[in-house]
Amino acid sequence: MGPCQRTDLDGSCWIDLHPGWVADHETVLDELTEQTSWAQQSITLFGRQVPQPRLTAWFGLGMDVRTRYRTTAPAEPWPPPLEAMRRDLEAHTGVPFNSALANLYRDGGDAVAWHADDEPALGPAPVIASVSLGAPRRFRLRRRDGSLATEVTLGRGDLLVMGGDTQRLWVHCVPRTKAVTGPRVNLTFRAYAAPAS
Repeated sequence: MGPCQRTDLDGSCWIDLHPGWVADHETVLDELTEQTSWAQQSITLFGRQVPQPRLTAWFGLGMDVRTRYRTTAPAEPWPPPLEAMRRDLEAHTGVPFNSALANLYRDGGDAVAWHADDEPALGPAPVIASVSLGAPRRFRLRRRDGSLATEVTLGRGDLLVMGGDTQRLWVHCVPRTKAVTGPRVNLTFRAYAAPAS
């Protein structure tokens, strides 16, 4: 694993990049690609349902229907590679991660639009741990007001941790590219609060 590279996005927002955090990233990529029950969810655009340009799966630990990610699908059980990764991330960050959203980008034609990981159940200043496996892709960030922007290339076992007010003040995306033909799996680990009784 390479040394941590911190970037202060602005006064209260930061990202930490850990190149090569997953040493056996190719093995983990193969296991997740082959063993995960991937699905193509739909989103509403201009009043009609269209398939998302990627495949997804959602893993949870003691999750409740009120703490689901933006999906009606139940959480999958944690596969062994993700359970080990979750324990390592908790030890590294001190954050009790209890869910992970997995995105499979089959090639450079798959993407995710500008968004923030800002569901209310994550709290006002969530720490998001993002692990990238497979083909490197550009990960772009910009302030919601458009005043600042940056990007980093992620892949091959890199870990990106986003913290502070990043999810409240910034958005991020993975744009399409014709330069990439291989698959990429991205895992975003999150800590959902227990729902109120």
